[in-house]
Amino acid sequence: MKRLASFSLLVALFPVLAPAGAQGYPSRPIRMVVPFSPGGGSDISGRILADGLSDGLKQTIVVDNRPGAGSVLGCDIVAKSSPDGYTVLLGNISMAFNTVMYKKLPYDVLRDFAPITLVTEQPNILVANPSLPAKSFKEFIGLAAAEPGKLTFGSAGLGSGTHLAMEMLLMSRKLDLVHVPYKGTGPALTALLGNQISVFFSTYASALPHVKAGRLRAFAVTSAKRTTSLPDVPTVAESGFPGYEYNTWYGLLAPTHTPRAIVQKLNKTAVAVLDSEKARKRYRSQGVDPIPSTPEDYAMHLKAEIQKWTK
Repeated sequence: MKRLASFSLLVALFPVLAPAGAQGYPSRPIRMVVPFSPGGGSDISGRILADGLSDGLKQTIVVDNRPGAGSVLGCDIVAKSSPDGYTVLLGNISMAFNTVMYKKLPYDVLRDFAPITLVTEQPNILVANPSLPAKSFKEFIGLAAAEPGKLTFGSAGLGSGTHLAMEMLLMSRKLDLVHVPYKGTGPALTALLGNQISVFFSTYASALPHVKAGRLRAFAVTSAKRTTSLPDVPTVAESGFPGYEYNTWYGLLAPTHTPRAIVQKLNKTAVAVLDSEKARKRYRSQGVDPIPSTPEDYAMHLKAEIQKWTK
C-alpha cells in the first residue's frame, strides 16, 4: 500500500515537476546544427540567431556545420539526438524538397521534429563570374540558348533550393546547362569566383558582398519585387518570366518529444531576438527578412510547403 501511495504521489506531482525541470534550462551549451557549409544562407541566418540566443539564454550556442546530401545528414543528426533541448536544427526549405527528392529518408520531417519558430526568408540571386560574355540576364538567356550544353550552373547540392530554383528557370525555356552540385552555397560561390562554373542561383545574403565588391555580376533576383540593397538588379519575373517567384525560408527545430516547456522557452527567446532592432539590422544588411512565428504556425507552414513541392 505504501508503494502504491508513493507511486500515486509521484504521478500526481509529475506534471508539476516536469516544467520545474525545464526552468533550469539551459544549464550547458546548446549545439545548433546547420546542415550546410559555412558561408551559405543557412549559416548566416543561424549565426546571427545564435548570437542573440546566447545573450537571451545566458548560455553558449555552438554552431555546428554538418553539410551533406542536401541537408539530409545534418537533419538526421538532430532527428536522432536526445530530445532535451541541447541539440537544435537550423533547417530550411530543403526539408520540404527532400521529402519529394529522396525515395526514403532516414527520418520523417513531420514526425521527427518539433518546430520552434520560422527564422528568416530571402530571395535567390542569379550571379555570374564577370568573365562570362553575357552582361545582363537577357544576354545570359540568349547565350544559353545559342550554346546548349556548354554553360554550367552550380548548386548547393542535388535537390537543394539553389538547384531547383535554377531548374524551374531552365525548364520554362527548355534551356540546357550542365549542373555541377557542391556541398553547400559556400563551396559553389568559391567555384564561381574561381571561374570553374558559369552561373549560380545563390542565396541572396551569400552573394551580396561579392556583388557589391564587383567580384560577381548580378543578373536577376527571384523575389516578387526588386530588393532595396540592389535596386538596379531586375527580378526574374520582369525579365521575361512572368509569375516566377522563389524565396528560401529558414526555421529552428528540435527533436520530437522535446519537452513543451523547453520548446516554448526557445520560441520566446528566439522571437525576442528576431524582433530586436539589433538582429533586424544585421539581417536586413544581408538582404534577409526575419519572419518569427509560433511553433504551431511553423508546423503548418512546413506541412504546406511539403504539399506544395510534392505537387
